[in-house]
Amino acid sequence: MNTIKFTDHAKRKFEILRRLGFPLTKEHVIMTVEEPEKVERGWKNRFIAIHSLNTEHVLRVVYEKVEDVNIIVTFYPARRKRYEDEL
Repeated sequence: MNTIKFTDHAKRKFEILRRLGFPLTKEHVIMTVEEPEKVERGWKNRFIAIHSLNTEHVLRVVYEKVEDVNIIVTFYPARRKRYEDEL
């Protein structure tokens, strides 16, 4: 299992989403990276792990792999129907 670190931006994202009424925990983000339903390649050779949150939303986690460390760049909930054909 790789070590997981959060960028400062990712750490701040928890509070931003909580204020918007979408509280997520580090455990949600870590589980998405460790047990994704799907992984896509993103910009700058990053990865995007996707995992269902509920019937309407998925969690998308953007991260980089540096040796044996997964660095969480950002994450965001998204409407499932926008990405449904990808899951």
